[in-house]
Amino acid sequence: MTSVKTRYACKDCGYISSRWLGRCPDCGQWNSMIEEISGRSGQTALPRGDSPGAMPISLVPVVEEDRFSTGIAELDRVLGDGVVPGSLVLLGGDPGIGKSTLLIQAASRISESGKKVLYVSGEESAQQVRLRASRLGIGSAGLYLLAETDIDRIESAIRENRPETVILDSIQAVYKPDLSSSPGGVGQVRECAAQMMRLAKTEGIAIFLVGHVTKEGALAGPRVLEHMVDTVLYFEGDRHHSFRILRGVKNRFGSTNEIGIFQMESEGLKEIVNPSEMFMANCSREGVAGSVVVSTMEGSRPLLVEIQALVCPTGFGTPRRMTAGVDYNRVSLILAVLEKRVGLHLGGQDAYVNAVGGVKIDEPAADLGIALALTSSFREIPVGRLAAVGEIGLTGEIRPVPQLEKRVTEASRLGFATCLVPGRSGTVPITGRGINILGVETLEKAIETALSL
Repeated sequence: MTSVKTRYACKDCGYISSRWLGRCPDCGQWNSMIEEISGRSGQTALPRGDSPGAMPISLVPVVEEDRFSTGIAELDRVLGDGVVPGSLVLLGGDPGIGKSTLLIQAASRISESGKKVLYVSGEESAQQVRLRASRLGIGSAGLYLLAETDIDRIESAIRENRPETVILDSIQAVYKPDLSSSPGGVGQVRECAAQMMRLAKTEGIAIFLVGHVTKEGALAGPRVLEHMVDTVLYFEGDRHHSFRILRGVKNRFGSTNEIGIFQMESEGLKEIVNPSEMFMANCSREGVAGSVVVSTMEGSRPLLVEIQALVCPTGFGTPRRMTAGVDYNRVSLILAVLEKRVGLHLGGQDAYVNAVGGVKIDEPAADLGIALALTSSFREIPVGRLAAVGEIGLTGEIRPVPQLEKRVTEASRLGFATCLVPGRSGTVPITGRGINILGVETLEKAIETALSL
């Protein structure tokens, strides 16, 4: 006889309790506990296999990952130079951002290389997926479609067709019949992901899972879902802009500092090989106050991004501070340094800072560019055609930043004649590139230099 157990799981963090609670003790959310009724047959565990037991780490054989390419260089970059067989990848993003488009394009490229791919759609019919594939010009014979939401039937289809790659769209749409909870619930998502993980590890199949996100932008479902998978990718972008950014936040097989940049077109997602040129294509004309170009790094890739600032007298008692694409707290810190160390009276001024194009910058190396843009707008003096790099300390000094050579080289490649860098960085080993490197040690000196060019 099968024993039935009742428990409650938090839909936000996955915390499990034997009784209902009004507030989750782990994440603090109210009314987030969902009832789960499961039998012994619904309990899952990883297979033990033939483990040799504990051994010294020096005796464990080293096995190189035999990666294969998705055919999309930007996706390979974020994954760590390709897909590892047996890996479980979770891709999240806002609705309509292009998750399914990216994965079906990757599935087509992989199938064209001679590998069999199974695309499982739990939210669309096979005919709907076929229509989207036709619009994107996809029709590879090695790409198989399956419209199914029963996880056991999906596993049977995978074992029957023996594909090298599986795409499951989405993990919230499938369900396990042994569990009484509805699809998308904490227990269903956890058990379905665990079943796919066992299948990926035992059969050596690379599996991509599409995940929904909450209104706060976090992946929906239990937090344990992100711990179970090997790689977590976020597909970001503003629906009012055409470009998209693929960012890795967890990767057991590579770095999480890399990003992939795409542009949404009518034929699908197009890779952006030179993202700096894209961001600079609509750069403000010269002679406009409040516009400065910064050289930032995303992983190993340098990017030139325009920072725009607007400073104007406030019409209220408390000045407003608004940011888009840059950290609000960082801008507040820079405003305080400008007022204290440089002498700018910004206490009665509204300040607005924007990273053009919808890109998000979170590294301190953009501090100098933000400070110059704010000062330029406040004094109504345009900054010359230069690129700025540097972190600002609370005492007003310009601190060194990593990978300075790559930043300066990218500025030189796009035709910038001058680059403002931290004076304590030493001599940048760049010669014969037609760019003038100016080192500054204090924010006051940097402003004086930039506004006099």
